[in-house]
Amino acid sequence: MVELYASSATAIARGVAAGLLSAEAVALAALGRIAAHDGRVGAFTHVATGRALAKARALDAERAAGRPLGPLAGVPFAVKNLFDLAGLPTLAGSRIGRDAAPAARDATLVERLEGAGAVCLGALNMGEYAYDFTGENAHDGPSRNPHDLDHMSGGSSGGSAAAVAAGFAPLSLGSDTNGSIRVPSSLCGIFGLKPTYGRLGRAGTFPFVASLDHLGPFARSAEDLALCYDALQGPDPDDAACAGRAIEPTLRLLERGAAGLRVAVAGGYFAADDVPDAHAAVARCAAILGATRRVDLPGAARARAAAFLITATEGAALHLDRLRARPGDFDPAVRDRLLAGAMVPAAWVAQAQKARRRFAEEAARAFDGIDVILAPATPSRAPRLGQSTMTIGTATLPVRANLGLYTQPISCIGLPVATVPIWLDEGLPIGVQVIAPPWREDLALRVAAVLEAAGAAQAPVARL
Repeated sequence: MVELYASSATAIARGVAAGLLSAEAVALAALGRIAAHDGRVGAFTHVATGRALAKARALDAERAAGRPLGPLAGVPFAVKNLFDLAGLPTLAGSRIGRDAAPAARDATLVERLEGAGAVCLGALNMGEYAYDFTGENAHDGPSRNPHDLDHMSGGSSGGSAAAVAAGFAPLSLGSDTNGSIRVPSSLCGIFGLKPTYGRLGRAGTFPFVASLDHLGPFARSAEDLALCYDALQGPDPDDAACAGRAIEPTLRLLERGAAGLRVAVAGGYFAADDVPDAHAAVARCAAILGATRRVDLPGAARARAAAFLITATEGAALHLDRLRARPGDFDPAVRDRLLAGAMVPAAWVAQAQKARRRFAEEAARAFDGIDVILAPATPSRAPRLGQSTMTIGTATLPVRANLGLYTQPISCIGLPVATVPIWLDEGLPIGVQVIAPPWREDLALRVAAVLEAAGAAQAPVARL
């Protein structure tokens, strides 16, 4: 029998709905694993024991009364601590957030998952104000990589990825501004989805860069990722950026496989560096999918530079009052980047926005006759905690900035991406981005499911 901590969201929901499992037993198993192991992993900043058990017991009562349960009945999940959870201050990874008033209600996406029957276990560690790729928080300590606790989980949604990889919950939610879902997915060896910009409502979450912020799920299988994503969809009148599109179910489309899909590999910028593990992971996926065509996105380097500038300036504007009032309460590395952003000339930002628009036009042309594009998710496997530099080819570069080398250009234009975990050997995993045109999350998820079925993409629970 599969242990509950290793069970999929799909299996748990079916078991609870059929009366083969009790939601309370599932919640207790998850809480027990968190209590036993999170002291070493550092994924959680708050474990909502009372809330989780109350929800689970209510679900069991509903089933006992013969009432139908939702598609995520009894499935545990947790959220990056920039999502509002009623009764808790929303930390956003910061010291200052500890002084905030408790949230009056849950974030939109938390409400949707609980409305589908999922059970919230609490709030997860993250990089301060989401300005991070490493998962190392100056106030709460690092969220560690469950597959090797001496290594990074990635950021800024490090706790979200670590919680799923560690078997604390089969699902979690995070945010992605420049790669904060895809980088942790890659380093922790799980599936992640950054939907199209504007697809999922952001109401009830602490922002970072409004023009780049995305929300999305993590899971240990493509099926679970699609199941969760489908429950999250829908208009959000409280988020002006939410496109308000009708729900477009993806779970039932996974069975179509890759038949008829036209898959290409990203060349140029995404293939130029000497990063052998990243290229080997992409090549493995391409071989399974029969992808022999290459496409170049020549504006990718400019788009990455644009993303840096837009991030720094919008982030600085958001935090300017806090920087003036409480500079000593910031992580110095975050504070200094925000202060630098406050001094960027407006003319530079205007040029960044032009580069962003040009790259979006290039990407649209690249998808002419192509359904999905494969690219590396990170330039390397997980660095060691505290590691400040990494080698890319002959260059020694800062880890904190360059873990997002391949994710930032794609964030800049809001394309949907599923990250799939590839295990090249017995060492740590590395991820591949499956990039689709706007609003075609279904294509990325179909490819993720094919790679998983072929045994190339796997997300085993870490041995703690």
